[in-house]
Amino acid sequence: MYTSIMRIVTWNVNGIRAVEKHGFVDWLVKENPDILCLNETKADPGQLTPALLNPPAKKPYHSFGASAKKRGYSGTAIYSKEKPQDVHFLGKDEFDNEGRVLIAEYPDFSLIVAYFPNSQDERKRLDYKLAFCDAMLKLCNSLVKKGRHFLLTGDYNIAHTPIDIARPKSNENSAGYLPEERAWMDKFTAAGHVDTFRHFHPGEVGHYTWWSYMGSARERNVGWRIDYNCVDKDFLPKVKSSVIMPDVQGSDHCPVEIKLDI
Repeated sequence: MYTSIMRIVTWNVNGIRAVEKHGFVDWLVKENPDILCLNETKADPGQLTPALLNPPAKKPYHSFGASAKKRGYSGTAIYSKEKPQDVHFLGKDEFDNEGRVLIAEYPDFSLIVAYFPNSQDERKRLDYKLAFCDAMLKLCNSLVKKGRHFLLTGDYNIAHTPIDIARPKSNENSAGYLPEERAWMDKFTAAGHVDTFRHFHPGEVGHYTWWSYMGSARERNVGWRIDYNCVDKDFLPKVKSSVIMPDVQGSDHCPVEIKLDI
């Protein structure tokens, strides 16, 4: 049977129009992933330049987006060299209205691009965040039950364990490292779903995907690992690598990459 390596890169760009000014299109053309998934695009299609809608790659990308009703907020996108069989939203207005999920169907798996909510200071959106988390778990479980593999990729806004955050003790009551959020990650992985980066890099410290703009945090590598590529356990043999790309600039997040042998 014919197989090939599919390279998928995911990046919270913290505004696609902002990152375009930092060479995003040139970076995309040079990196040339098979699929690029974006979080926090903060834009409607009508606000995008022709280069963002149709990047000048050798093999053209099919582009898809989910925008929030609130302008300049949230949003997800997919650039894919192979046209998916279908692309759709989650189907829940409370999340689709914020453009938080895009689902692309490929022959071998369902690609779920998700921008998890921030629970915010004083837990203002914690209930909304946990409801979203539970919707993601329900979706992933339902796909597995149907015999479908999945890749849930994106900014989860959760540092799962103490080694996923530079300063765990001082952040125990911080959004993104709350006990309730970490408990959901425990539940997610206990359901048989795999954090692929940790599968390949068990116990390793100092690997982060987000750094505050304050206090030269990135230069000092005082960060959080909150961007993930997770799959169902039966899909894991198809995962060839899962890495972080910390040298890519332009956002307060860096991209994460997964390679699939499909």
